This record gives sequence, C-alpha cells and structure tokens, in this order.
Amino acid sequence: MMIIEIDFNSDEALYLQLRNQIIIGIATSKIRIGEELPSVRQLADDIGINMHTVNKAYTVLKQEGFVKVDRRRGAVIAIDVDKIEAIEELRRDLKVLLARSSCKNISREEVHALIDEVYENYGGLD
Repeated sequence: MMIIEIDFNSDEALYLQLRNQIIIGIATSKIRIGEELPSVRQLADDIGINMHTVNKAYTVLKQEGFVKVDRRRGAVIAIDVDKIEAIEELRRDLKVLLARSSCKNISREEVHALIDEVYENYGGLD
C-alpha cells in the first residue's frame, strides 16, 4: 500500500486529498487493480483523520469507478472502464483547468509540455 500524506494546512478538503492520492497511486502502479484498501477505521487511524472523511473518499472513488465494495474484502481497487464517459469527464475538467490557465497567461505550448511531463509519470501510452 502506498503512503498517504495529508496536508492539514491545505485548502483542499481532506477527503479529496485522500481520493486524489489513491487515484495517483493507481496511475503510478503503487496500488494495483484487485488490491484491497485498508478498512475505513484502519486508514483513519493510520493517517489521523476522521472515519467519516475516509468513508467519503471511498464513496467518491466508488461513484467514480475506481473502487468496488465487497462485503467480505471491503474496498477493492477495480477500474470501471467506460472510455466514452471518461473522455467526457476529462473534457469537463479540462475546460475549467484550461480557462484558469488562460486567465493566468499560460500558453498552449506550456500546457502541452506540462501534460506530456505529467502523463509520462503515469505510464501513459502514445
């Protein structure tokens, strides 16, 4: 299991930090498909946050198709691959990110270079 680091001084909600770190863990193969996540109580104790926060992160991961909940095994990494829906979701997220970038005078070339740099970390296929 990857090490989860929560920044208690961040403006980002704790459950989103946890969700994002688990997604990055999957993308970088630090967490593998079929791997069980710690129980809500165990993870809350390990990182020093409320169980409701962990539960919310797991619920969001389930809704987004990264986790399945098994009665016996708990939360298990299971990617629900619906590429068309994933592309639409990416399009929605990118609209906001690119609008923010444009407002801050970040060029198309800088965005492309950044995408290439970040995507390489996730074993992206060309």
